[in-house]
Amino acid sequence: MKVANKVVVVTGAGSGIGRELVLDLLSKGAHVAGIDVNATTLDETGRLGGPRQAQFEPFVTNISERAAVEELPAKIVARFGRVDCIINNAGIIQPFVRVSDLDFAAIERVLNVNLFGTLLVTKAFLPHLLQRPQAHIVNIASMGGFVPVPGQTIYGASKAAVKLLSEGLWSELLGTNVRVSTVFPGAVATNILTHSNVSIKGAVARKGGTRGLQPRRAAQIIVRGIERDAFHVFVGRDAAIMDALYRLNPAFAARTIAKRMGELLSR
Repeated sequence: MKVANKVVVVTGAGSGIGRELVLDLLSKGAHVAGIDVNATTLDETGRLGGPRQAQFEPFVTNISERAAVEELPAKIVARFGRVDCIINNAGIIQPFVRVSDLDFAAIERVLNVNLFGTLLVTKAFLPHLLQRPQAHIVNIASMGGFVPVPGQTIYGASKAAVKLLSEGLWSELLGTNVRVSTVFPGAVATNILTHSNVSIKGAVARKGGTRGLQPRRAAQIIVRGIERDAFHVFVGRDAAIMDALYRLNPAFAARTIAKRMGELLSR
């Protein structure tokens, strides 16, 4: 689906990949409804749209709250007249601790945003998408959704669920006008630590917290995947390589990640 002149809903639009998705979509002539829980950063995204700012509308919403999400379609249709595409980008990580040390409040927060938020938004907009001549659902999973990362087991479980949710939707929607793409980012240099209220310190932070693909490039890859109706979109060479390695030898792939990331665990 070509994005020019389409109405696209982007969650997590206030920062990181979400912000860059908005800007890339606007540059290609799309109209964008940006959803985020942070009004300040969401407004900043709109201002960064420059001359295309009029094609953007912010909607401050917590996607883990069902009632608030169910109100969004009517609001966005009232503003833009239709919805052609949703990009479920909003997500958070967990504290870098083992499951045995992770409290249930953190577990519920990750699942509520990453899995149930994605499901709520999809359920809310799917009836509208089915009425369009062309439509697209894009769900952002993670490399951590197919290969385990120590200290991010619940995050990985949430993203693995997003993967299967998306692939199930793809199968269920065969024969309709709605396409579904699942996106697997590798390391991307965003501020997800801050927005997840997670911190890491010292040398560990320098090793694990700053390197990765630039969000702008990640957004470009994702939008290109939408326009090609891609089934899977791997963002970054690390995600593509790890996918191939995991298919070939899952245990070796898991050990490789454990060796590189194990030091991020709290002791």
